[in-house]
Amino acid sequence: MTTTTLAVLVPLLPFLGAAAGLLLGRTAPGFVRPLAVLPTLAALVLAVLVVARQGGGGAIDAVTELTPTGSVPVELALHIDGFAALVAVLVGTVATCVQIYSTGYLRDDPRYASYAALVSLFTSAMFLVVYSGDLMVLLVGWEVMGICSYFLVGHYWETPEARAASLKAFLVTKLGDVPFLIGLLALATEAGSFRITKILGAVASGSLDHPTLIALLLLAGVAGKSAQFPLHTWLPDAMAGPTPVSALIHAATMVAAGVYFVARLLPLFEASRAAMVVLAVMAAVTMVGSALAALAQDDIKRVLAYSTIGQLGYMTGALATGDRGAAVFHLLSHGAFKALLFLAAGLIIHAAGTNSLAAMSRMRGLRDRVPDAYWTMTVALLALAAIPPFSGFFSKESVLGAAEHVATGHTGHAPGAAGWTVLVAGLITALLTAAYATRLWLLAFRGRGAEAPDHGRQPLAMNAVLWALAIPSLALGGLTFRLLPDWFDDQALTPTLTTSVLGTGVALVGGIVTYAAWRHTTALAARTPLGAVAAHPEGDAGLVEAEAIASHRPAYGDLASAPDPSDPGRLLLGPVHRHAAAGFHLDAVYTALLVRPVRAGASLVRFLDREVVDTYVRAAGALPRLLGAAVRRAQTGNVQTYVSALLAGTVVLAVAAVLVATGA
Repeated sequence: MTTTTLAVLVPLLPFLGAAAGLLLGRTAPGFVRPLAVLPTLAALVLAVLVVARQGGGGAIDAVTELTPTGSVPVELALHIDGFAALVAVLVGTVATCVQIYSTGYLRDDPRYASYAALVSLFTSAMFLVVYSGDLMVLLVGWEVMGICSYFLVGHYWETPEARAASLKAFLVTKLGDVPFLIGLLALATEAGSFRITKILGAVASGSLDHPTLIALLLLAGVAGKSAQFPLHTWLPDAMAGPTPVSALIHAATMVAAGVYFVARLLPLFEASRAAMVVLAVMAAVTMVGSALAALAQDDIKRVLAYSTIGQLGYMTGALATGDRGAAVFHLLSHGAFKALLFLAAGLIIHAAGTNSLAAMSRMRGLRDRVPDAYWTMTVALLALAAIPPFSGFFSKESVLGAAEHVATGHTGHAPGAAGWTVLVAGLITALLTAAYATRLWLLAFRGRGAEAPDHGRQPLAMNAVLWALAIPSLALGGLTFRLLPDWFDDQALTPTLTTSVLGTGVALVGGIVTYAAWRHTTALAARTPLGAVAAHPEGDAGLVEAEAIASHRPAYGDLASAPDPSDPGRLLLGPVHRHAAAGFHLDAVYTALLVRPVRAGASLVRFLDREVVDTYVRAAGALPRLLGAAVRRAQTGNVQTYVSALLAGTVVLAVAAVLVATGA
């Protein structure tokens, strides 16, 4: 079987699994779980075979014209270089883990069949984005992911939070997709093709007339899909969906698509220094702002959501320095430990009796009750904080190293201002990342909140997935920068001394200061008695999560009466805490700038329609009605009246005729 055939089967198998799952979900429910897991697992195996055959060498290209258009052709094309091959393996790995995990997490969910089918379709769409060599075909996968996220985030559609979150995710990403589509059309018009290879050739030859405008239009779509400032507000709210969906979206599919797209077309963005500076500023604001917001969140999934936004900021920052190797390297390592963090959070959700709207400050006694989540999440948090030798250290340091090279003038791929912006913001974010990672670990596993009754050991499938993801979270970074330099444009990904010392130093400072603040607040909180906790209902994690969201309270009892007063976030942020917890009120800004004007405009249109347009319509109908009423009054049925009127008319006509004749 040729490599091209294998690559075609990779997105096709999950698509067929999704179609079969939807068709057989009601008639043959016993096939739902195999149809969810096996096609995705088979796609992963084929993606690994593609990696083995591609080998980090020259790109694999195959193309056939999809349909004659008469102008710019749309082609069904594959373009598989080292980046595409490795990202596809990441997508397949995380999707397979999510499907296996979901068989336990949502084992009693009545809508599991549609959920599993949508996850498979989501996976297929991301594979299409990764392997596509034609931007119009890539757009198909891009938009399919958008509609899948709408349905999956709104899986618990009975709850207002899930419905609002799904609509927000869809609309905010579409807000970026409109200029994104315009940019794609403009790019294809100037390059004469949607083919990635031809577009890159046109960029290299200087054939594009408006690279800055096109790059900025495309960045709008990237900001929406990859949750970058200012279109990032949908991602924290998307935590209302099932936890495995959060792992899939954050680690390997939707939010990774924007970063991957820029990496694919990086020479286009490098052709515009203004676009690179805009990308750097967007990354810097995203990194620092999301890290501050994460330090103020009380819900464990929202902390991880803001963490994802910040780590994506690192990736876009690496792209702003012209180093797509560092960006994709961090994309791969982040995919492993972020999937682990979310899936471990799913176990905590079950054991702690909380949900996507509950708080870490109400957790207690989880270390002994969920040892698998404790140990694996500890590994993932160390990777997130970029502590050596965990994977996040190597990939994050590659980003900081790339920024340092640009800032010090060792490379001319990007403006020096972009390098300094990314470097300073990256170091500040490293400090804050270690702080909120330490805070999450302390509150979740050493918290003083009210202890929920033990819900028992989690299903084997869920625990096994955590340990499977812990391996790359621990070892992926070291293996990648030593063994796979050819896959990253022959770039040396070895951490540099300066950024390693600075990055690790500020991370250690952030962790130590947070621990000291926690000890201080714990000492003060020791005098505060904890409230009693009610017993919790039985049920699997997915149903518990849905029920808890629907009732607007923590699951397994009223834990709100006994929060943990030892949260160090308030002490560390001080007066900024309130604003950071609200995401710096960006939603309120959008409401003032966009929502209210649109509503005011709609009210004006409604007024004009009812009071002006309808008035003319009613007036146009009133005149014939008045004439008809006058005619009805004349129809009396009296013969004498009719004869009198006839004689009067005859007289009038005779007089008129005489006057006309006289005048002639």
